[in-house]
Amino acid sequence: MRVALAGLATSHPYTDARTLARHAELVVWEQDPERLRRFTEEHPGAKVAGSLGEALATGPDGVVLTVPNPQVPEALARVLETGVPCFVNKPAVATRAQLDALDRLAIHERVLSTSVLRFAPAFAGTLVDPGDVLAVRATVRHDVGLWAGGYNAWQDTPGEGGGTMVTMGIHGVELLVALLGPDVRLVGAAGARRHYQGLRSEDTGVIALRWGSGVVGTVEILGVSRDESYGVTLHGRDGSSAIVIESGDDPVRQLGYEGTIDAFLSMVRGAPSPVPWGETRAILEVLVRARESA
Repeated sequence: MRVALAGLATSHPYTDARTLARHAELVVWEQDPERLRRFTEEHPGAKVAGSLGEALATGPDGVVLTVPNPQVPEALARVLETGVPCFVNKPAVATRAQLDALDRLAIHERVLSTSVLRFAPAFAGTLVDPGDVLAVRATVRHDVGLWAGGYNAWQDTPGEGGGTMVTMGIHGVELLVALLGPDVRLVGAAGARRHYQGLRSEDTGVIALRWGSGVVGTVEILGVSRDESYGVTLHGRDGSSAIVIESGDDPVRQLGYEGTIDAFLSMVRGAPSPVPWGETRAILEVLVRARESA
């Protein structure tokens, strides 16, 4: 099996590669020499491609796509031409123009884009009856202080990577849509810089949602945090229940990275994406509207 890692724009493909290396020959393409050097030091056996076209020409059985958000639609279009399964690391897009460009693509059933938390053992397989739910809340704790010093400035730029509202907000929106479905709309969103004044976006935020069933929900985004954790609280008539996702002593497994790659490898073997594109599209619409609103 051969897998192409097309882009190393965030930390995620480095983590993905550690799992993929146990199953496949790796091909890597990255525009930034320093990022590429870091990768090849860890994976000296990986074949290095000089361009996306060269990476795709090696005949991969699947592609993990991780380029800056503005480049995703064009890069994904080229991957789609090959017909091979593709995992697009989150979030696939961050702005209205990017989403419109994505909507023009013929996305097939073996394209997956998701927050890895959907596949975290503490969450995966959780089922709820919306009729039993009054309201839901997702809390995202993930420090964004690294951006305040200028690291990966495109991610922190609202018009490029969406900033904290999109890049961290996706984790909460993804979990809630996984539980309650894609019939959801944005009610409102707000963000603020409470601690990291050097940011281009925000370090705290809130997203308010409403499902067609009448359930209302909120996503709290806390980008100033000593520890990384994620939670979902379900409020019902008889009380509340909570799901907590933490890194523990095996973050690759506990945060869902391993489960996500397992899902991708199932796609390589012929299975459809476990997350229908219509559901992903609903999540992206909420995030784009939240960015516009905030």
